[in-house]
Amino acid sequence: MAFEIRKIGIVGSGQMGSGIAQVSALAGFDVIMNDLSEDRIHGAIAKIDGNLNRLVERDALSAADKATAIARIKPAPTFNDLADADLVIEAATENEEVKRAILAEVCLPLKAETIIATNTSSISITRLASTTNRASRFIGIHFMNPVPRMQLVELIRGIATEDETFTAARAYIEKLHKTVTVSEDFPAFIVNRILLPMINEAIYTLYEGVGTVDAIDTAMRLGANHPMGPLQLADFIGLDTCLSIMQVLHEGLADSKYRPCPLLVKYVEAGWLGRKAQRGFYDYRSGAPIPTR
Repeated sequence: MAFEIRKIGIVGSGQMGSGIAQVSALAGFDVIMNDLSEDRIHGAIAKIDGNLNRLVERDALSAADKATAIARIKPAPTFNDLADADLVIEAATENEEVKRAILAEVCLPLKAETIIATNTSSISITRLASTTNRASRFIGIHFMNPVPRMQLVELIRGIATEDETFTAARAYIEKLHKTVTVSEDFPAFIVNRILLPMINEAIYTLYEGVGTVDAIDTAMRLGANHPMGPLQLADFIGLDTCLSIMQVLHEGLADSKYRPCPLLVKYVEAGWLGRKAQRGFYDYRSGAPIPTR
């Protein structure tokens, strides 16, 4: 009989973790959330509650379904509290050392059959799996940001991932009514292998003075019919995340075309990380985004 996922554990209650919790609860899964502090977890649940309230106001969700979904999400302050999860998804910051430390520890109290997944957007699944005690039950489940709105999920098998693990993970994604695309375990997978070099090239275009922030974003919105310009998108993703992915591509593929733009490095060193820091390629502190170059 195929392994069935019913209860989801999530490590990390930030933008990605809370988004995964929201869509999982709406799809009927029980969700338990872990983070460094209970305050962070309760803050994430409050944010999800607010998101669901907005869906109710727009008649996209009934009040009864909203109440049922939010009741499915519970705090899990320690890794031991994740012990009865069928699937645990690591959704921490895009930093390999942080992820490896979490994965080495979180697997210890779990049931033998529990699947562990990482939401990494670029790091080797095989390498991360090696830090756990169950490489055969480890898989990459890469949700796009923002999770509730984006339709695609990349599934990435490590070298040791068993068929049963892949099948169960795919069934979980399909119950969320999202579309699966399967990627091989190469740096940045499919979406970010294509998207991030484009963003990096847009930053080089700014760095070399070819165009201003506004000119570059307007050109790509209207000239390529993109919903947002590449610099605006970089701010939304987080410039630190963009830099991390470019570094993974540069180191993993050893090709100079993936060299992170020095201007991207400078912005990250300044702490101008985009929307979450109120400054990046745009300054958000006044409420209306103002280009910084």
